[in-house]
Amino acid sequence: MKSINNNPTNPIGIFDSGIGGLTVAHAIRELLPHENIIYFGDTAHLPYGDKSEAAIQAYSIKIANLLLEKGCKVIVIACHSASSAAYELLKEYVNHHAFVINVIDPMIDYVSENFAGASVGLIGTKRTIQSGVYVRKFAERDKKIKLKTLATPLLAPMIEEGFFNNQISHKIIEQYLSDPELNQLDALILGCTHYPLIKREIEEFYNDKVKVLDSSLVAAQSLRHLLSERGLLNHQANPESHFYVSDYTESFENSTRLFFGENVRLEKHNLWN
Repeated sequence: MKSINNNPTNPIGIFDSGIGGLTVAHAIRELLPHENIIYFGDTAHLPYGDKSEAAIQAYSIKIANLLLEKGCKVIVIACHSASSAAYELLKEYVNHHAFVINVIDPMIDYVSENFAGASVGLIGTKRTIQSGVYVRKFAERDKKIKLKTLATPLLAPMIEEGFFNNQISHKIIEQYLSDPELNQLDALILGCTHYPLIKREIEEFYNDKVKVLDSSLVAAQSLRHLLSERGLLNHQANPESHFYVSDYTESFENSTRLFFGENVRLEKHNLWN
């Protein structure tokens, strides 16, 4: 593994099990418009939400090697399942070659600062919920946050198939959010990078009386703080963005505009040849 120079013009590497992490990439593009971006979606192994911890760690190491070879100054784990299963391992593995941030810790910090003593809900994949990572990290902060968690496994595939902002998505969202486990919330954490695409539907379910927290925005803000603090903000014009997937289909490429907000061209890059 080659050593990475902390050059501000080096790209930001972002990865997810598929295209859900493009919501994080889009938030980063909006907040940091001069940064070069390299995105990798491990579509050959999606979803990570039902994979073992060992499998997710193995995939993550492979992807990190690619992003390091591309000269990334920061690696953003834009997936809650990978953040819970592989963050500590990746941070140790990457070491001084690049910074690593995930989508969980920035949200833990944000909620701890702004919702101490509140009742906070969390929805996400089975892997994220069963990992207990949010419960453990909130307990470490000791902010008396009452965390209520619910696995919502149908939401990510529903969104991937384009079923949102319609009658089908309304019914599924209503079914999940009506669960007694999520009663009387002050805030709800969207614990999957797909979920920003249904954020407005969730807000409408709660009649805007529950604060719905988007981890992609919070992660982008955390990244900006890190880059600023380390003197790594890129101020050059005409940034480049490259998008890779481990398995390619035309329909999959067409759906990326839903997550990124504009058309992008995906390049196939199979790390497991």
